[in-house]
Amino acid sequence: MAEKYKTREERRKIAEAKTKTKKQPRGLFRKIFLLLITLGIAGMVIGAGTFAYFVSDAPKIDEKLLKDPISSKIYDKDGNLIDEVGKENRDYIPYEELPKEVEEAFLATEDVRFYKHHGVDLLRLGSAVVANITQGFGSQGASTITQQLVKRSFLTPDKTIKRKAQEAWLAYRLEQKYTKQEILEMYVNKIWFANDANGIATAANVYYGRELKDLELHEIALLVGLPQSPSRYNPFEHPDRAKKRRDIVLGLMNQHGFITKDEMTNAQAIPVEKSLVKSEKQEKDTTPYDYFIDTVIEEVEDMGDYNVHTDGLEIYTTLDTKAQEYVDKMLSTEEIINYPSDKMQAGITLLDTKTGEIRAIGGGRNATVKRGMNFATDIERDPGSTIKPVLDYGPAIEKLKWSTYEQIVDEPYEYSDGTKINNASKRHYGQVSIREALVRSLNIPALKTFQEVGQDTSREFAAKLGISLKKDTFYESASIGSLNPGISPLQLAGAYSAFGNNGIYTKPHSVTKIVLRDKNTTIKTAPDPEVVMKESTAFMISDMLKDVLRKSYGTGHSANIPGLPVAGKTGSTNYTADQKREYGFPSGAVRDAWFAGYTTNYTAAIWTGYDNQKEDYLGQESQHIAKKMFKNLMTYVSEDVKTADFTKPKNVVEVGVEAGSMPASLPSKYTPDDKIVYEYFIKGTEPKKVSKQFDRLDAPSNLRVNYDQPLNQLLLEWDYPSDDGSQPEFEVKASMEGGTEQAVTTKENQLIVQSAVPGGIYKFTVTATVDGQKSDTASVTYQVPGEIPEEQPEGPNTEDEGDVDEQQPGWGENGNWNGNGNGNGNGNGNWNGNGNGNGNGNGNGNDEDQNQPDENEPEENEPEESNPEDDGQVQPGTPQEGVPGNANPGTIP
Repeated sequence: MAEKYKTREERRKIAEAKTKTKKQPRGLFRKIFLLLITLGIAGMVIGAGTFAYFVSDAPKIDEKLLKDPISSKIYDKDGNLIDEVGKENRDYIPYEELPKEVEEAFLATEDVRFYKHHGVDLLRLGSAVVANITQGFGSQGASTITQQLVKRSFLTPDKTIKRKAQEAWLAYRLEQKYTKQEILEMYVNKIWFANDANGIATAANVYYGRELKDLELHEIALLVGLPQSPSRYNPFEHPDRAKKRRDIVLGLMNQHGFITKDEMTNAQAIPVEKSLVKSEKQEKDTTPYDYFIDTVIEEVEDMGDYNVHTDGLEIYTTLDTKAQEYVDKMLSTEEIINYPSDKMQAGITLLDTKTGEIRAIGGGRNATVKRGMNFATDIERDPGSTIKPVLDYGPAIEKLKWSTYEQIVDEPYEYSDGTKINNASKRHYGQVSIREALVRSLNIPALKTFQEVGQDTSREFAAKLGISLKKDTFYESASIGSLNPGISPLQLAGAYSAFGNNGIYTKPHSVTKIVLRDKNTTIKTAPDPEVVMKESTAFMISDMLKDVLRKSYGTGHSANIPGLPVAGKTGSTNYTADQKREYGFPSGAVRDAWFAGYTTNYTAAIWTGYDNQKEDYLGQESQHIAKKMFKNLMTYVSEDVKTADFTKPKNVVEVGVEAGSMPASLPSKYTPDDKIVYEYFIKGTEPKKVSKQFDRLDAPSNLRVNYDQPLNQLLLEWDYPSDDGSQPEFEVKASMEGGTEQAVTTKENQLIVQSAVPGGIYKFTVTATVDGQKSDTASVTYQVPGEIPEEQPEGPNTEDEGDVDEQQPGWGENGNWNGNGNGNGNGNGNWNGNGNGNGNGNGNGNDEDQNQPDENEPEENEPEESNPEDDGQVQPGTPQEGVPGNANPGTIP
């Protein structure tokens, strides 16, 4: 009703308000659309301007550069040119002679839309962008064959927006100037296939010894797969990798309809090695430093988008030419080492300990192919006991804070699965320190250490040292060097260098910088150093490994270099009993023999063995060649070079420990010197408890004799501490004039000798016993004042000599001084006191009239036989000290 009464004006205003409300969204959308168009145009203008700026100084298209590779120069550590890589070695093939399967293989693998784009494939570019966002940068490339040709011919390999812009622009220009067939012809003749093969026609001859037109599908696929990473997929060196890459190419050809599934499957089933040129027919000409240069080429290619053979690079390396020449001489002649056969191989890596720079590479002996198998960098062999510092004792010191004294029992033992493990010597040494275990290269303590550390901790420690081991193939046997896969001398040298460099690891490398073709761009390539362990761990491992060479029983003793602080470790791997029977090898046959060692300047790792381990083995003599090689090489490179010893960190203390104590105990004052060993402990973990193993009781002190002339008796007294509440018992022994020694025990600190013989010389010794442990002996000699009576001449009634026992003056007939009960003899016993003797006394008892004198006792007035004025004569009434071999009263012997 209220609506009817509103004025016309009011109704008009309400209608206008509703109209404005409805029109407002359309106006906002229009503004946003116009803004986006404006931004798009502005972006296009800016993008076009930026693109124009980037390509304004793009190089000109030069047909000579399109067809000819540009070699790279390689320099040693001092900047001297040592080689030029990529010089012309090419059989040029025109497009008309290019087999159809070769073209199809390249199109399927590198650029399937080659005939549909104009240099840049926008569809492929979009797909690559999405893949790189969703799967990570570098997961998929977008370069066409035309772009690859441009990049290899005119541009530097650096990955910048400017270079990508120039690459796209030049690709477009190239497609305007040349036909697709001409571009493909230049491409297949320019790319590098490793082993100094430029162009696919050359590669066919190098790898198969035949012309390109005569190759089969599986062979073509292998060659087409090589350019992505020629060294990595080199079939001579890495047949397994080559097969995987070849099969990918065959799969792509099938995917894009160039071959059938059956053709793909049949080709994939053929072994890579089946038709490769045999080693004796491969190219044999070599040049100086070949193995080192091979390492350089692989390293540069692994950095990314660089091609040493075509990019015109200047590569500055770490090569020490003198060290390299010595290594080559040691491997290629017998002037330094006598080898058992020409088949025996060796791989050597020499590093700068502090920087990780490779100074020399010994890739093998008697090379049969130019840049073939490199035994220093390519092999994967079990390292034997050289791995023990890396997987066992290094992590134990690092994580468990073990000392070099840590004790382990070397005893019959088994792996966790029940398999027995033995030492190489088939002996067990009982309780040993980890130092001795490492020096003797004992396997059982190594396994026990590995188990204590834990597999994960051990594997993580090794990974930091450049040795990555797969968890699913990492078993307890790794503790003694059984790895799957194995490692190379390059990896082992890198790991050992960290021990010699205070726990700092730098990945081994042969290249320090690369100058690109434009001469203005320098790429620093040296890796950054990393702290991978504590200084204490590195030092303690190094000190133990020094003993491997220094100790006469050390397994590396023959590699020791007098005067040079050097550490190292031996290693070997054995054949199983079944393998020895199968191959007909003797019991002492060995598969691999290693030696790795270092100073603060250089680190070297050396492997020796045979390429075919089923045909040849290392014998007793050849097992030691690795040690000889190490000694010769390290001596040579260290000559006239100051070599510092390994520095003990502040958090490491050297402590004298009583040998055999477990846990470690400090030696006591009684520990013999030859039972004290000096070992290193991390500060705060050193032993505090003093060993009691060799403790002795103190000898009774202040041993003294007093003569009571009226009673004619001697009072023997001594002091002995009993503050700890112990109840000492004393054994007292006496003799007179060197006669029979008598003994009695007592718990008192004194004893009385009755009926002392005037002028008699008495010798007393006292030994304390507490809880079954005896003290050292205290002794005193005493001469009773007075004269010894003369003996009466024998009368006619004297008994026959044979019926008379010769007795010492003052002693009972039996000559025993043991006392009875309280120490008193039953007859004329001489001893009184509180002794607890257990004999029959030294009186005559009831066997003789107690009122009759002893026939053997002298008369009181009998003159002495000796002259008291003679030199050295004991004076009456004087205690005599310092009897040889006995402790003196109040003194400690």
